[in-house]
Amino acid sequence: QGQFVESGGGLVQPGGSLRLSCAATMSPIFLMGWYRQAPGKQREWIASINARLTTFYADSVKGRFTISRDNANKMVYLQMNSLKPEDTAVYYCNYHPPTNSWGQGTQVTVSS
Repeated sequence: QGQFVESGGGLVQPGGSLRLSCAATMSPIFLMGWYRQAPGKQREWIASINARLTTFYADSVKGRFTISRDNANKMVYLQMNSLKPEDTAVYYCNYHPPTNSWGQGTQVTVSS
């Protein structure tokens, strides 16, 4: 199992942008993902990236979010643009599929 430390969240107005970072104890061969959990909802997968840098997105974020990774520094990023109030959630990174070892996440709040 890995360890993950997420950062970069905050309060942003609708239409704004944020860039999340995740420091992970990962091997470059693993598929990495970003997940989020909104209040009162189940945690959901939103994006993943494989070792060849092929990316996959949930329909809810496709075209607005971009996942990337830096294998040398064991970092995973999520660039979030055109944010909407429904993007408000705690964001987590993990392998994909995820292990049971979750970090504390980073809170993203989209509100005017």
